[in-house]
Amino acid sequence: MTQPHSGTAKATGTAAFSKFIHLLQLVADSAEPLTIPQLAQLSGYPRSTVYRSVGGLVSEGLLVESLNGEAYQLGPRLVQLASRSWDRSELRLVSVQALQALRDQTNETVHLAVPSGDRMVYIEKLESTSAVRMASYIGSSVSMHSSSVGKAYLAALGEPERQALINSLSYERYTENTVVNPTQLAEQVNTVQQRGWSVDDEENEAGIYCFGAVILGAKQQPVAAISVSTLRFRQAEDPMQAYVKPLLETCKKISQRIAQSPALADSAHIW
Repeated sequence: MTQPHSGTAKATGTAAFSKFIHLLQLVADSAEPLTIPQLAQLSGYPRSTVYRSVGGLVSEGLLVESLNGEAYQLGPRLVQLASRSWDRSELRLVSVQALQALRDQTNETVHLAVPSGDRMVYIEKLESTSAVRMASYIGSSVSMHSSSVGKAYLAALGEPERQALINSLSYERYTENTVVNPTQLAEQVNTVQQRGWSVDDEENEAGIYCFGAVILGAKQQPVAAISVSTLRFRQAEDPMQAYVKPLLETCKKISQRIAQSPALADSAHIW
């Protein structure tokens, strides 16, 4: 019997794994449990493929059936893995004290985000003491083109990598202010590079104005970004003093801690 070529087997296994991850991401990003037909429509996979993949994910505890038995949501094993990963995040652990101080100083919501493909994922969120709450949560992601953390990260990349990423983004419009083409984003990112901080001017969520800045690794590569998120209607009269200056000081402090930590300083990717 002819044995399958090892390269072909590897490619097949990689493709199957990618399908699993894509389906998990769709379920994670949905506000409600998703049915097999919904997953097939969203993923573009044949319904039979989705059915088999979901069955495998259920058997491993990564997905579970909803109470009505017709849809699927994230399973306890996945939640357990995510919780352990979050608890052990070296970047989060080295940053959390400074983030708490920034939240207390600004009295606004503070996010810590890391790049994941063409998006930024929140790995820490410290709420403002205000009664108003934002829709974001730890583990959720935002587009680079519409977020202050995304634009701060892009501005710190080398020119070839930055332009390639800008050209590859999907420019979904979230509000009237969202930038929807690479040329406009490149202009904004150039401004961010020159002044050292970014803004999200109600581009991701109406009524929310965010200031962002980048955290650098030991080799001066961007590894994460922080945002201070304010409500437009009660923003401080002097945003530079109230938000931007403390934000930049916090990013500098965390960058210095990374450089001083042997485990983090030697890592190509920090999380």
